[in-house]
Amino acid sequence: MNREILLLAGTAASLGLVHTIIGPDHYLPFIVIGRARRWSLRKTLAVSFLAGLGHILSSVVLGLLGIGLGIAVTRLENVESARGEVAAWLLIGFGLAYFFWGLRSAWKKRPHEHKHIHGAGEAGHVHVHTHEGAHTHLHPDSEKKNITPWVLFTIFVFGPCEPLIPLVMYPAARHSTAGVVLVTAAFGLTTIGTMLVMIAAASYGASLVRLGQLERYAHALAGAMILVSGLAVMLLGL
Repeated sequence: MNREILLLAGTAASLGLVHTIIGPDHYLPFIVIGRARRWSLRKTLAVSFLAGLGHILSSVVLGLLGIGLGIAVTRLENVESARGEVAAWLLIGFGLAYFFWGLRSAWKKRPHEHKHIHGAGEAGHVHVHTHEGAHTHLHPDSEKKNITPWVLFTIFVFGPCEPLIPLVMYPAARHSTAGVVLVTAAFGLTTIGTMLVMIAAASYGASLVRLGQLERYAHALAGAMILVSGLAVMLLGL
């Protein structure tokens, strides 16, 4: 393996680190959804890892397909840019939908009073409850029906890795399979590793925060944060 490929791999690792840190969509949705849905840290990291893997591999497949079809780097970068817009809109749509669903859930959980009047001469009493808490039945398989992890995975697969395309195409054009693997691994491991470290640290910090009366708005707040993340990607190109 020549020196150019090793230098390219080092560049890929550096770009993977920066690409992840400056992109809030790489970690913020997983942090806030994990906190709102009370996922364990293990599950949050597992969902994040799979989404990150799909994120990387989709761009690698696109790059290799471009090489096979003889498509120029500039045209592939245009495709990646279009994918980026689709991913941003999906993130915005998901955040908005989750925000309104969270508000609806919070409304159901609002505490309210019921008065009970006893017989003649006896004092009545008042008790406070929420319909959500009073009528919710938990089933062991309910978590399996949650599609939220799959939504995040799908959005991430659409999300582009713009810096990876030209980096992968150089060794591929030189028919260096080892070079493609090394550059992809350097970028992918750095990207996913940075994601997991940031998500783990922030998730631990978020688990220590007690929202008190605002806890019933946790889903709405998560949706708002995802919406802001999507808008940042769309408007600022992060």
